[in-house]
Amino acid sequence: MHFRLGRQQRKISWVQGLLCSMTIALSWGVAMPSTLAAQKVTIKLGPFQQSIAIADLETFAKTGKLPQHLQIFGNLLTPQVRELLNRRLEVDPAVADKFFVDLVRSPQGQQLIASLGVAIPGSTVEGLQAALNLSLRQVNGLSFVGFLRAYPEENVTVDATQALQIAIGLNANYLQSQALSALLERDLFVKNTTAFQPSFDPAAIGKQVVQQQTLTLQDQQRKRIIPVDIYWSQGDGRWRSLPKVSPLVVLSHGFGANRKFFGYLARHLASHGITVAAIEHPDSQVNSVKKSSQPENLAQLLAPKEFIERPKDISFLLNELAKRNNQPGQLQGKFHTENVTVIGHSLGGYTALALLGGEVDLEAVRQFCKNSLSLNESPGDWLQCAAAPLTEKKLQLKDERVKSAIAFNPLIGKLFGNKGLTQVTKPVLFLTGTEDSLTPAFKHQIAPFAQLRGDKYLVTAIGGTHLSISDPTYSMSTVTTIVKEKRGEETNSLRQLTRGVTLAFVKQSTPEAKIYQPFLTSAYAQSLSTSQLPLRLNSDLPGSIKTWLSLAAN
Repeated sequence: MHFRLGRQQRKISWVQGLLCSMTIALSWGVAMPSTLAAQKVTIKLGPFQQSIAIADLETFAKTGKLPQHLQIFGNLLTPQVRELLNRRLEVDPAVADKFFVDLVRSPQGQQLIASLGVAIPGSTVEGLQAALNLSLRQVNGLSFVGFLRAYPEENVTVDATQALQIAIGLNANYLQSQALSALLERDLFVKNTTAFQPSFDPAAIGKQVVQQQTLTLQDQQRKRIIPVDIYWSQGDGRWRSLPKVSPLVVLSHGFGANRKFFGYLARHLASHGITVAAIEHPDSQVNSVKKSSQPENLAQLLAPKEFIERPKDISFLLNELAKRNNQPGQLQGKFHTENVTVIGHSLGGYTALALLGGEVDLEAVRQFCKNSLSLNESPGDWLQCAAAPLTEKKLQLKDERVKSAIAFNPLIGKLFGNKGLTQVTKPVLFLTGTEDSLTPAFKHQIAPFAQLRGDKYLVTAIGGTHLSISDPTYSMSTVTTIVKEKRGEETNSLRQLTRGVTLAFVKQSTPEAKIYQPFLTSAYAQSLSTSQLPLRLNSDLPGSIKTWLSLAAN
């Protein structure tokens, strides 16, 4: 994808990209003795180059003032850059070695090493590792200036042209989530004294025969045509009363997907006697996205009103299904529209949380998009900025019929600000993947999860990507992707866990709640965990993760 940015923003972005490259490499544990400490940094921009004393950079970071001989850099050394220079990152040293091993083996780590080598001509892998290692061990943590100070040569040369290209390709939030992976794998693990031995498998297909029917609903007032796939089970006599006590499940797809995205999950729930409605949002599904007139700018791919219309689509759907409850036919009495669980993926996760009572904070979105959006932000961060043109300060889209929500890889960012999700007091289940570069785990799931005030569960897939839980038969050609996704056989265990925890979560509002409660525990998730894809399930964040959140907020 290509992005349109002004010249000034591009200047800032290459510095940000370089800084992120340095700081996210966190805890490389290779100790390299350094006999030299860098005193200067030389910035090359095409034929232009200028040396800056690192001491002058330190002065600028502390005071915001530039010496006279550095006034030429006035447009470059902005307040935003000063803020970046002052940021420090502290890392739990207990996971440093594992993170280093994982990083250098991964394609992202190899790209990072190669990128740093290009941005700093003449550098060596050993020299970069030494600088990162030494600067990290400083009392105040790793910083950009600390990295330069620790570099084992007197002068560090930075090629700004190459750094700009690196900045475009790097995703700081994704790399931050990568850095957090080792800590999550260790500290989200819950030691169980006994092996998990369930009496049945909630991930196995149910006994009921699944029926499917497509409805095409027309909202005349909003001029929207809304297709919906209904999944239900015919069952025998003893199952016919289940819809009266089982919640209705509504599936909300992500941006650029469609109602088939979670086909396997819909069929699974229906086989256990739960009625499912998979909705298709007309202006954010795949065909609408393909017709967009601004494909090069994610902030313009989506009409601002879609952040309002998506939740309203589901409220309209519930109204229509309530009417069909009283109409003769196969679907009569199948929809318990007063007890609804909304399950959403990505932008659908936002939709579910808005319906559950999360207050949308458009002022926070506008502030982020004006002051913090750069080339280094994730596609999800760009996409949320499509909401910025809305004129409201806050949005309340709550539907009282929605009693719980599951948000898989939700796109959240700043959409609910810093407090909007504190108003959510009903049950929520989140899923996050540490290699999700579209809606990175730290900003879009883990930090928002901490805001929730009701019963809550966090499923973490160490190594999972944005589309890891999608239906394996769902065509990737209908999804715009810019990164490699893990799907198919390598994520079977995650989809098994997804089927099990989803069914168990939905069953919590039924008389069968107690039977399914063991499948909302860490023991169940860890029983399906593999060395290639460690799986975790937690109802709260440990202190070490909360420390990360507090550091990121400062």
